[in-house]
Amino acid sequence: MDTDTTNRDAQLIPDRHPQHDLFICDVSDAVLKDVMQHMEHPFYSLSKKPETAVRRYVHNGHWLEITPSVKGLATIYDKDILIYCISQIMHKLKQGEPVSQRVRINSRDLLIFSNRGTSGRDYMALVEALDRLEGTRIRTNIVTGDEEQMDGFGLIDASSIRRKHGLDGRLLWCEVKLSDWVFSAIRAQEVLTLHRDYFRLRKPLERRVYEIARKHCGQQDIWKIGLALLLKKTGSQSPEKRFRQMIRHLAQHDHLPDYHVEFDDANDMVIFKNRGTMKIASASPALVPWSGRLSAEIYGDARAAAPGWDVYVLEQEWRVWLADNEITPNHPERHFLKFCASWHAKRGRA
Repeated sequence: MDTDTTNRDAQLIPDRHPQHDLFICDVSDAVLKDVMQHMEHPFYSLSKKPETAVRRYVHNGHWLEITPSVKGLATIYDKDILIYCISQIMHKLKQGEPVSQRVRINSRDLLIFSNRGTSGRDYMALVEALDRLEGTRIRTNIVTGDEEQMDGFGLIDASSIRRKHGLDGRLLWCEVKLSDWVFSAIRAQEVLTLHRDYFRLRKPLERRVYEIARKHCGQQDIWKIGLALLLKKTGSQSPEKRFRQMIRHLAQHDHLPDYHVEFDDANDMVIFKNRGTMKIASASPALVPWSGRLSAEIYGDARAAAPGWDVYVLEQEWRVWLADNEITPNHPERHFLKFCASWHAKRGRA
């Protein structure tokens, strides 16, 4: 690992689940996706304290009014739930599977997916996040798909929670109904891929700045924006002087995924330069992120995991699935066995 990578890694939250692909390859390895409007406009609070004031954002003819519930405005950490839902729906669409606005969430899978802990406190935080997402109301003239929705709506329309009965009251699963506005954006393919390290960024502002860079710089070599406009786009409530200090700090440590960050003091400009870490979109499915060979012994285990199925056909399906989802497994053979078991669970005996 080079020195720059080591320094960047030191600024990030540790990967709490480095071997997650052994357990939930169908869920946790789905490519992170977010709708473009959520990345372009400041829908979410960057504060760790509840924000209860109504917000209004106006830019280039677009306006956005956000009314929080008594529990506060939905935060950028609450947004993890929506990123999870959006990623799962996009994965199903890619597989040609039916989708709906209702998404059932295994709570543990979500916590692992978003690089969170799995203690009782982390489960309770999910319940509180759902309350804020459902309670936050939005009015806007921002179009998703071919619709301009002027009436009020929530980020999610409804949620249902199931707990294990007993003293621990552990959260088992929840079901989220996405708003028409969010679902319309998904169906219109108005989504972008996020770097997996998005969930390792420590500070709310770092996440928000990354979203803006991903939306505007994209796969360009370089993109520049004035500090005042960046402050407006982030939705940060910090004074400009404090915001400038935070951006300087971000540029100094330069740990944002996908983009180098530089600050031009003379012109009060923030400069984003592409690290070249994003895969260029291609119509060809020929990308194979892992092209190694499996050991001969593993095929016997695969037959036991998926009885009746041709394991060599399953191997090809697995490799295509890895390529489509841009996954390089840490433990390919165990990942393959988990894939076979999941295949059999969904489709039964051949």
